[in-house]
Amino acid sequence: MSPIIEFKDFSFKYRAQAEPTLRDINLSIMPGEKVLIVGPSGSGKSTLAHCINGLVPFSYTGEINGTLTVKGKKPSELGLFGLSKIVGTVLQDTDGQFIGLTVAEDIAFALENDMTPQEEMFAKVDEVAEMVDVKRLLDHAPGELSGGQKQRVSMAGVMVDDVEILLFDEPLANLDPATGKRAIHMIDQIQKKKKTTILIIEHRLEDALYRDVDRIVVVGNGRIVADTTPDELLATNILEEQGIREPFYIAALKHAGCTISAEDQPQHIETMHIEKYSQAVKDWFGKAERKEGKKGSESALKVEDLYFSYEEGKPILQHIHFDIMEGEMVSIVGKNGAGKSTLSNLICGFYKPVRGRILLNGQDMAPLSIKERGEKIGLVMQSPNQMISKPMIFDEVALGLKVRGVPEEEIRERVNRTLKICGLYPFRNWPVSALSFGQKKRVSIASILVMDPRVLILDEPTAGQDYRHYTEIMEFLKRINEEFHITIIMITHDMHLMLEYTDRAIVIADGHLIADDTPAKVLTSEAIADKAYLKKTSLYDLAVNCGLEDPSEFVERFIAYERKNRREKEDAAHV
Repeated sequence: MSPIIEFKDFSFKYRAQAEPTLRDINLSIMPGEKVLIVGPSGSGKSTLAHCINGLVPFSYTGEINGTLTVKGKKPSELGLFGLSKIVGTVLQDTDGQFIGLTVAEDIAFALENDMTPQEEMFAKVDEVAEMVDVKRLLDHAPGELSGGQKQRVSMAGVMVDDVEILLFDEPLANLDPATGKRAIHMIDQIQKKKKTTILIIEHRLEDALYRDVDRIVVVGNGRIVADTTPDELLATNILEEQGIREPFYIAALKHAGCTISAEDQPQHIETMHIEKYSQAVKDWFGKAERKEGKKGSESALKVEDLYFSYEEGKPILQHIHFDIMEGEMVSIVGKNGAGKSTLSNLICGFYKPVRGRILLNGQDMAPLSIKERGEKIGLVMQSPNQMISKPMIFDEVALGLKVRGVPEEEIRERVNRTLKICGLYPFRNWPVSALSFGQKKRVSIASILVMDPRVLILDEPTAGQDYRHYTEIMEFLKRINEEFHITIIMITHDMHLMLEYTDRAIVIADGHLIADDTPAKVLTSEAIADKAYLKKTSLYDLAVNCGLEDPSEFVERFIAYERKNRREKEDAAHV
């Protein structure tokens, strides 16, 4: 059998760059294989995908050496249209992929282009809609759908053309954990039913491994660093060396001094042969310390019996109540569409509650305007591009102060001070467009911090970030939380973030508050995880399989150990 995708001594250099992005790539993918591609940001994995789906060289030009064949032919022979009949791509940002006014129209788009007879088109749309479970949504507008539903519609739109290769670009980036599990399960079902070749590019390795993959290809600095089975890869230190987050249970086993063997099938904690490791895990647990979360004694933000609905009789939030203390770092979690973003909009004053009160430092905020609230509570949106409106960094950070009529001298002093805190002072005269995504994120945080807020709300602060950038942003937030005693609230789908960086999780499901507890307790509760579309942490399974009686205590100690290790590394780096 011949490979369906084959790279031979392949290199690619973008036209505007001095150095190649891909170097000496040798990679063969067989028909029907499922391959996971991982690597840090900038490693070249997206460029590899662009070569397979034809964006390189048809949209992104550059210099190619070596050969690439897709189904035995070079992309230049197939053309972009010919390649699109073989390779279907599901983008990370599904909104950029919709064309039709309804789901049915969107799925049918490729068939309409091919002038497929109407009866055949209806039958085909029905068939793929059934396969990805969107049949009941066919008359809905794509914009009305949740993140998980949008992704399934995108999948249907490329599958309807009977493509032989499906390429998924970060399918989990905007999904809650349970919807992410469903997406991975659905991709698995498509591969099994249709024998489609599947390529998945993803930062969230542990979540992507929810279903078996044949191989994992690790890309680092433009080269293939590893191309092996998940069991073989997890028995090495390659992921850690490349700055890719290992699954939690693998990290915990390594902390306990275990040398992991591929024969013990470490790809899934549920089926891993754990017996020979359990004593080491128990010994480590007995010695590990637990770090208590610290918080102030004064209330920073209190929500009392909050109700909200867009339409009468259709409540979005009901009886929401919590009290966040000064200096806390808290996560708000729950499934897509649970009401988390609506809650942040109510706190910022964009909407008015139907009932209930929101208090800042004990004062009812109802009389305050949006502008007045904005001086005390900062909201950082998921994408920095939604917030940035000035071309130059200094001007962007100064904007809020200028609007409020602060004197020029004070603006300069406050902006420079904030830029130093955010590690952006050397770039103060740069254009925003020259920055990386992570740096732009810091600019959007700096433009809020300069206002001296008491509470900072961040919507998905780490979405789409690799492990290194994720750690940079989160350590930066932790530092401003500790040094400036700013209360930080994070709306997130990232269970790693919730465990590693917050001492408390507020869980919302279907408009109700269902838990307000430590992240470890939330993520070791089957009932809460199921109801809120969260994912029980693999540390829970590890603790249970090793015979530990208190899994949530094991999780607490693991997180304390990780935090201590990270701090020691950071301190050593600054010496």
